[in-house]
Amino acid sequence: MPQQRFMRRGVTKFFFLKAIAAPTNIPTRSELGAGNATDLSPFVSDVEGWALENTPIETPDMASAFASSIPGEDKAGTSSFTFYEDQMGDVIEQLLSKGVTGFIVVLRKGDVPASRSLDSFPIRVGSRAATYSTGAEPAKFKVGFSITAPPVLDAAVPALT
Repeated sequence: MPQQRFMRRGVTKFFFLKAIAAPTNIPTRSELGAGNATDLSPFVSDVEGWALENTPIETPDMASAFASSIPGEDKAGTSSFTFYEDQMGDVIEQLLSKGVTGFIVVLRKGDVPASRSLDSFPIRVGSRAATYSTGAEPAKFKVGFSITAPPVLDAAVPALT
């Protein structure tokens, strides 16, 4: 089966939404639109986490030397964005200050309507701190997030209106 591979940079989109109306935590097209969502993608230098992980439970028995396991609890691992710092403004810093709640919505394959590649993470900002380096590199800051409820994975990107 042919496969169209792609690079995430330039394709994947990251949005911050203060709220999503649907109890499913899947945003509508208007919620992803201007004024409702902030497209963080142009400001992101690095991405960590944003995945659901499972902690297996070991289930060894006396019939075998093999230690089998079963799926255990799900957990969203440590998630963060590193952003470029703006010398003249602080829009992202104010938007994502410590304690802010909302949603990070990821369009993994870009804004492709009906593609089942939308992930929605309910979040609370746990930390925000400048990063420092003596190297010749741009100024950055890192925002750490707590995932506060189960994320929605593989939802359909809303249709264009």
